[in-house]
Amino acid sequence: MDGVILTPLKQIYNPKGDIFHAMKKSDDGFDGFGEAYFSTVHKDDIKGWKKHTKMTLNLIVPFGNIEFVVYDETSKEFFSVQLSQDNYQRLTVKPNLWMAFRGLEENSMLLNLASIEHNPSEAENIEIGEIKYDW
Repeated sequence: MDGVILTPLKQIYNPKGDIFHAMKKSDDGFDGFGEAYFSTVHKDDIKGWKKHTKMTLNLIVPFGNIEFVVYDETSKEFFSVQLSQDNYQRLTVKPNLWMAFRGLEENSMLLNLASIEHNPSEAENIEIGEIKYDW
């Protein structure tokens, strides 16, 4: 899907604690830095739909398992992926695409490396049922 990039990430195992790479400014999908935040999602809970008009999202799941769904209202196309420690990748979502996500384990966490600082006026939210997707 145009505007979506899925990038495999390195995990470096160490007996004293593992390292999980996230992003470098030289990476494809890096569109500036505005803020970084963590968000939790509980099993079977769905957050979304949200569409940013300026922000590029860079989403990583350091623990748990989250299903992400991106919807392009122009092409009527869906893109979905499950990210977890076993499928450790970064999902980049460019502006003007709808996104929602669902927790697949009891406790899951994502990291968003956003291109701009949060500004509620640059995003649109709609109820989950307004875009039909078979969760």
